[in-house]
Amino acid sequence: MNVTNMTELAEPPSIVRRVTGWYANLLLVAFALLPAGLIAYLYFLQDPHLLYESHAFHEIAIASATLEGLFVSYVTWQCYRLSGEPILRWLTLGFTGFVVIYALHGAFTPLAHHHMWLFLLYGPASRFVMSILLFVGLLSYGAPSDLPARRVDPFFWIMWLVAFAVIDMLVAVLANSPFAGALFVRLTLEGGAMLISLVNVACMLARRIRSPLMQIFGISVTAFALSSLAFIFGKPWNHMWWLAHAIFAGGFFLLSYGIVQAFRTTRSFSTIYSQEELMARLREEMARTESALLELQRSNQKLEHMASIDPMTGAMNRRTFMDRVEVEVGRAKRGGAPFSLLALDIDNFKRINERFGHQAGDRVLKGIVETSLEAIRPHDGMGIARVGGEEFALLLPQSALDVALMNGERIRTAIQAMRFEGGADRFSVTVSIGIAQYGQDGTTSDAILRAADERLFRAKSHGRNCVIAV
Repeated sequence: MNVTNMTELAEPPSIVRRVTGWYANLLLVAFALLPAGLIAYLYFLQDPHLLYESHAFHEIAIASATLEGLFVSYVTWQCYRLSGEPILRWLTLGFTGFVVIYALHGAFTPLAHHHMWLFLLYGPASRFVMSILLFVGLLSYGAPSDLPARRVDPFFWIMWLVAFAVIDMLVAVLANSPFAGALFVRLTLEGGAMLISLVNVACMLARRIRSPLMQIFGISVTAFALSSLAFIFGKPWNHMWWLAHAIFAGGFFLLSYGIVQAFRTTRSFSTIYSQEELMARLREEMARTESALLELQRSNQKLEHMASIDPMTGAMNRRTFMDRVEVEVGRAKRGGAPFSLLALDIDNFKRINERFGHQAGDRVLKGIVETSLEAIRPHDGMGIARVGGEEFALLLPQSALDVALMNGERIRTAIQAMRFEGGADRFSVTVSIGIAQYGQDGTTSDAILRAADERLFRAKSHGRNCVIAV
C-alpha cells in the first residue's frame, strides 16, 4: 500500500474532526478564562482583610520578573531584527516598556508604608503602557516587514527608552501630587489596561487571527486583562492582590514562551503553522515525496537498463550477458537442465561498412539483433548480447546442443534472407555461428564461451555462413 492510500485510509470522518476542533477551541477559552474563576472565588468566599505582607518576597519576585523581562525583550528584538515583522517591533517595545517602568514598583517596595502611591502606581502604569503597545502591535499584524536599516536604527530605540524614562518621572510626579490617592487615577491606569487588553482580544476575534502563536498572544492578553481586574478588586498585600500578580505572571510567561518558540523556529510571529496547516502540508509533502520516489525508481530502472544494454542495437552488453551466464551456470550446477551458448559473427562486416557506409552497417547490426530474437522464439528468455563490434552471443536456457543447433540454423537462415539498402543498392549478409553446451564443453562461463568462440572461428575458416556445434 502506498503512502497516499495509507493517508486516505487514516483520515477520520469530518464530524469527528469538527467536534475535536470545537473541543480544542473550548479548551483554549476555558484556559484563558480560568483566572476569572479564581478571582470570583476570592472575591466572594475569602476575607479581603487577610494579608500576606512580605517585602522581601515581593522584591525578589519583581527582580525576577525584571530579569525575565529583559531576557524576553532581547529575544523578541532578535526575532524582529531577523524577520522585520512590525508586530515583533511593538512586542519588543511592550516588554521593554513594562520592564523599565515595573522595575521601580519593586525598587520602591520598602516605601510601601511611607509613600504608598510611589510604590503602588508603577504597577498599573507599566501594565497600561504595555497593553497600549501590544494593541498597536496587533494592529500591525500582517503588515510588510520593516527594512533592515530600520530594525537596528539606534535612534529609534533610544528615543523609546527616553520615552519610558519620561513616563517613570511622570508617575513619580503623579504619586507626589494631591491626586495620587484619588480613585480615578488608579482606575484610569488599571481600568485602561484592562479595557485595552479586552479590545485587543476583540480585535483578534474580529480579524479571525488563528495562527498558533497569535492564539498564545490572545490568551496572554486575556490574562493581562483579568489581572488588571483582580488588581482593581484587590488591595495591597491581600490575597486578591497576590492573585493578580500571579495571573499577570502566567500571561507573561505564556507570551514569552511564544516568543521563544518563534526564535527557535522561524524567527517570525506569523509563519508558524497550526496543526491543521501542518497536517495539510504534511499530506502534500508525503504525496510529493511519493511521486519523487516513484520518479526516482523509474529513473533508476531506466539508468539500470541503459547501463545493461548496447545503445546502438538494444542488445545486452557483455557485462550483463556474462552475469546472466553465471546465474545459469549456478542453476545448472544445482541440478538444472543444461544450457547452450551461441557465438555469432557477421561475415565480411568490414567490407559492408567500406562499401555501403557506416549507417548501413548500423542498420545491419540492428537487423541482426531483431531477426535473431524473432528466429529463436519462444526460446529467447535470456536474449542476445553484443560482445564485440560485429560479434553477438545468445544464451538458450534449458536447451541441449541439438536444440541449440536447430535454433542456430534458424538464425543463420533468417539473417541470410534479410535485405538491406545501401544507397541505390540492396544487399544481404551472412553470419557464422559457433555453439557450446554446459557440461559437455565445460562447467564455467569462461570455458563455455571459449568453446563457442573456437567453433565460431572454425565456422569462419570453413567458408563462413554456417553453424558448427561440435
